[in-house]
This record gives sequence, structure tokens and C-alpha cells, in this order.
Amino acid sequence: MIDTLSDDLFGAAGPLVITPARFGDSRGWFSESYNQRRLADAGFDVRFVQDNLSFSAQAGTLRGLHYQSPPHAQGKLVGVMTGAIRDVVVDIRDGSASYGHWAAIELSEENGRQLWVPPGFLHGFVTLTGNTRVAYKVTDYYSKEHDGSVAWNDPDLGVDWGVDDPILSDKDAAAPRLKEIAPLFPAGWDGA
Repeated sequence: MIDTLSDDLFGAAGPLVITPARFGDSRGWFSESYNQRRLADAGFDVRFVQDNLSFSAQAGTLRGLHYQSPPHAQGKLVGVMTGAIRDVVVDIRDGSASYGHWAAIELSEENGRQLWVPPGFLHGFVTLTGNTRVAYKVTDYYSKEHDGSVAWNDPDLGVDWGVDDPILSDKDAAAPRLKEIAPLFPAGWDGA
């Protein structure tokens, strides 16, 4: 099942919540975490080039807010293998009616939901449990020259992470506010 995030706040090209079907019995359950043909038939036809995994040992670990700018912008399909996260997206498509708006969703091993984060959005998450493993597929390869962060606590964005004193990397702790960086996804940018 594919649904929009936040009742179409971001429009048709915004983030999507994907909930793969689970088939269970007394042994546990089985689920297809990704089926390109099934998703394409539902209108979600995206090409992925790389799979990534992250592990966070402690609850309250915050990773974000991250982006990769054009021409190597990344879309991400994010899911949780073990544990739970509060996953956050922020629209940074210049000229978008929802520029600077954010939304959050809980992803967990229990609910099995995935979040599609299209290019043009900041992405980050905070772990709600220890020993959390997050898997994500991306649409472009990592590019150090195009990789960046925006401050997780940028007052102009006002993201409610549900934590006051998260565990951060040095890079994320030193990230600038959104208004301090040039427009990364200018009006008319089409993702190509």
C-alpha cells in the first residue's frame, strides 16, 4: 500500500509511506521489502543504485538533517530492520508551496512501514530504541562534494524531534541553518 505523507502537504511529488504486505503464521512472518514491478504498477517507478545500512547503539541518536545536492541528488527509500525511529523530512525545493515545512512518521520493525524521501527534501531520524538498524535504498551514488547537512535544531524549521539532548555526530552538531546555505534545489528543478 502506498500513501502520501501528511495529507498531501507536499503535493504529488512529495514523500510517500509504503507499507509492504506481511504474511504470517506461527513461525513469524514474510514480507517483500522491495518489489520494483509491484511498486511500478502502483505508480512508483524509481531506479535504485545503492543500498545503505546504519546502526545506532543508543536511543536518542539523531542523524540529520542530510541532503545530497544536484547533480547527484538522492531519493531514499527508508525502512527499519530492528528497533524504531522518528523519521523526519523537510521540503527544501525552492519555490515549493511547502518550502521549509516538515513532517515526521514512526518507522519500526513492528509496523514495517517505509518512507520514500524524494530528492529536494532534507532527511533525518532519531532512534526511539537502542540497537536500531535502518536500511535505505538510494537513487544516486554517494558524492562527498554534494553531501551536506542542515542543523537539526534550526529554529526556522522548528522540527519536533521528541528529544532535547540527542546524540550527534560532530558533522551534524556543526551543521548550518537552512537560510545560511544557497538554494540547493532551485525553482523549476526537475530532479534530472
